[in-house]
Amino acid sequence: MQYDKLILPGVGAFADAMEHLKSNGMDKAVKEYANSGKPLLGICLGMQLLFESSEEFGTTKGLGLIPGKVIAFDEHRFDHPQKVPHMGWNELFVQKETPLFHGLKKEFYLYFVHSFHAVCDDSYIIGKTHYGYTFVSAVQNNNIYGIQPHPEKSHINGLKIIENFAKL
Repeated sequence: MQYDKLILPGVGAFADAMEHLKSNGMDKAVKEYANSGKPLLGICLGMQLLFESSEEFGTTKGLGLIPGKVIAFDEHRFDHPQKVPHMGWNELFVQKETPLFHGLKKEFYLYFVHSFHAVCDDSYIIGKTHYGYTFVSAVQNNNIYGIQPHPEKSHINGLKIIENFAKL
């Protein structure tokens, strides 16, 4: 492979994104790249696509690069009323040391826009965020990274994440 980094961006719906990836063979190309051991970063929907499935508009199979699934915010679990989608600045709380967050504090703000979030084993969680309840906002499975917020819209903290990814 001639690439040394891959970013899987995302805005939109899970099922549509998977359909587009499959229609031109990009799903297989992303999986092949991930298996190469080179760094891959999924952002927002791109992070969600890394999981085995999503419950957005029915159940849709994902790329399966990280065990777990994507679910809607459960407004019945909120500790106080919140609007969905979760949109705006919120804190990410680092759960584990990772090169993706090198040089950042243990808690820092990033910009979010989403109605669904991942559920997975703690072994993959590198960041959590609280919005009505605590949810997974960043994951890592070896060379595969995912971040729910948009680093490209997150000023200095987001630029640091992108810089760290570029240095992997």
